[in-house]
Amino acid sequence: MTMLDKRMTPAEIVGQLSDGMTLGIGGWGPRRKPMALVREILRSDLKDLTVVAYGGADVGMLCAAGKVKKLVFAFVSLDAIPLEPWFRKAREAGQIEVLELDEGMFQWGLKAAAFGLPFLPTRVGLGTDLAELGGLKTVQSPYADGEVLIAMPALKLDAALLHVNRSDWRGNIHAFGPDVYYDEWFARAAAKTYVSCEQLVDRMEDHYPAEAQANIVERAFISGVTEIPGGAHPSSMPPAYGWDMKAFKAYTDAAKEPGNWAEVADRFVASDEQTYLAGFGGVEAVKALPLPIF
Repeated sequence: MTMLDKRMTPAEIVGQLSDGMTLGIGGWGPRRKPMALVREILRSDLKDLTVVAYGGADVGMLCAAGKVKKLVFAFVSLDAIPLEPWFRKAREAGQIEVLELDEGMFQWGLKAAAFGLPFLPTRVGLGTDLAELGGLKTVQSPYADGEVLIAMPALKLDAALLHVNRSDWRGNIHAFGPDVYYDEWFARAAAKTYVSCEQLVDRMEDHYPAEAQANIVERAFISGVTEIPGGAHPSSMPPAYGWDMKAFKAYTDAAKEPGNWAEVADRFVASDEQTYLAGFGGVEAVKALPLPIF
């Protein structure tokens, strides 16, 4: 049986996206973000995106560049830098529509989409303003308890972007580290999922059978893969490298008034990925970044 070769260039992946799409971005704040693919979007003409993310600099950059029409998020943070500054500027200026969710509500929305359900009931969010502000509805249990629950609507994604440690050309992926967050649910909630990886190999099962547990989602959910070493920078990619807090601080400082994104985009996006990484010492410098200790 002939296997589908899913190798693509970053430009080919972004070429599969279109204006107005709902785009899920995996990772978590400043951790394991598919930043190289985000930068490729920033180099493109894509616009009017609905972005769904546990956000970090991915969200901030896309907002700053005017790519985002609506943001669905649980938080947008650089962790040690609590509030992502470019996102803050866009939201305070009223430049984007928002649906703010609790972290658990967000997870439930992805799972509802993955299960092909219109919603999933949850207690998360009850007693808060999130449900009212988000226009969320409630449902009553049909059983004897009669409990009233929030009906968290499915967060259906047209496409999702992930960054993983390893993939083969068929879309078998390995994601390492102590926490892969909800990347598998982004993949299952999306019509198509595109993956960048630190290392692209031949047949995963032939070379790494002992690490099969790192295959967090079946290859049937993966539509395209591309090899981009250092592709999560400046976010972390455990166990390969940590986050680049020096780069995050420079990025944050650039948002201070007047904070004109067009004047700093060359540094934080650049014309291509090789030029971008060279500005931060190259791939070897990224790989040498120490993992944060909590």
